[in-house]
Amino acid sequence: MTEYLVVKWVHVLSSTLLFGTGIGSAFYMLFAGLHREPRIVWFVTRHVVIADWLFTSTAVIVQPLTGFYMAWLAKIPLTASWIEWSIALYLLAGACWLPVVWMQMRMREMARVAMERGEPLPERYTTYFRAWVALGLPAFAALLVVFYLMVAKPA
Repeated sequence: MTEYLVVKWVHVLSSTLLFGTGIGSAFYMLFAGLHREPRIVWFVTRHVVIADWLFTSTAVIVQPLTGFYMAWLAKIPLTASWIEWSIALYLLAGACWLPVVWMQMRMREMARVAMERGEPLPERYTTYFRAWVALGLPAFAALLVVFYLMVAKPA
């Protein structure tokens, strides 16, 4: 197996982890948030935050390292339009993801406190939840386009 193939495999694997963890976490967070039961929200957000730190954070670091290295190995200029667009969209997704992780940690704590007190989730939770959805949609769309650009490599 060539060096390029090994790096490509790591790149594809980490992109799968990034996208898969993101969509799986979003699915569970969405339905837990809509349910509004503090115990369920606490349980889900607690595990989503762990998954984000374990899988998403690792993939966020591996993706550009392997991507730039593959471009260098293949002698593809970073000024190729599909690479420039991929970088811009990846940065957009990251700019959405960072506040989302922060919100998830706050939502987790709000749910924990509500659960311990036997109270409903506070109204602030709803505000965070709406912002979480609003930031998740462009991040998801950006990564879908990055996937397309990685595969198609349009001129």
